[in-house]
Amino acid sequence: MKRKAKKRRIWLGALIVLAALVLWTIWGNITVQTTVYHVHDSQLPEGFEGYRIAQISDLHNAEFGADNQKLLSILKKEQPDIIAMTGDLVDSNHTDIEIATTFARQAVEIAPCYYVTGNHEAWLGETYETLEKQLEACGVMVLRNQSVTLHKGSDTVQLMGIDDPDFAESGSGMFDLEMGIISEEIKRAEGGDGYRILLSHRPEVFSTYVDSDISLALCGHAHGGQFRLPFIGGLVAPNQGLFPQYDGGVYTQDGTTMIVSRGIGNSIIPVRFNNRPEVVIAVLHNL
Repeated sequence: MKRKAKKRRIWLGALIVLAALVLWTIWGNITVQTTVYHVHDSQLPEGFEGYRIAQISDLHNAEFGADNQKLLSILKKEQPDIIAMTGDLVDSNHTDIEIATTFARQAVEIAPCYYVTGNHEAWLGETYETLEKQLEACGVMVLRNQSVTLHKGSDTVQLMGIDDPDFAESGSGMFDLEMGIISEEIKRAEGGDGYRILLSHRPEVFSTYVDSDISLALCGHAHGGQFRLPFIGGLVAPNQGLFPQYDGGVYTQDGTTMIVSRGIGNSIIPVRFNNRPEVVIAVLHNL
């Protein structure tokens, strides 16, 4: 009898743990986290002290609330100066342009929106042209190897945006080729001197951003490593493989800071674990 009672307790404990993991996973997939990063750089013009950038990455046609009202309420609450959309706004496997444009149409009422492409936009083929035209019609500034000047009083910074390399390499996945393409795209996008913010989908080429003297790069693509393990981090990420180096968070090297968003939606793998969707808020500071 004692042995049977012990087995029942073990089974009950296992079921409780399993139920907790299931509930934790469900909660972690249907709620959105706001992650605030404070970026300090003495090169930032004083007029941009406290400048707030909201980053939306890897939406993949996901919806949180009707017409993404949960995301929009987060953006309204954070009162960003600009909203940066860093690629994969749609998913090439189940493309729904209406979800993307409905979100964009409301986002531009909160703050000026700037958008760069991701690999899924590159995989859309001719459909991408429809998406781009509709985003521009909504008031979104699409940056394709271009630079614009942001003003705050008499001070300025450069905001650069580059295409995902899959537009050029047709999805070859060759790392050296990818680095070369992005390096050339940055050169084409360069504007004036001073503090330079780069919007780019890809975090795995961080060394290229460092070599290009980018002040701040905002990236996505890694999906936080999809499954995040305690004390280890992300398990797998596109173009980085197992245990990716740049899965989410802040990375600094030689005066360049890169923020990698864990993103919002999913693509091939439909479920995240220990890896809530997130809206990133980057707050800039002059040291």
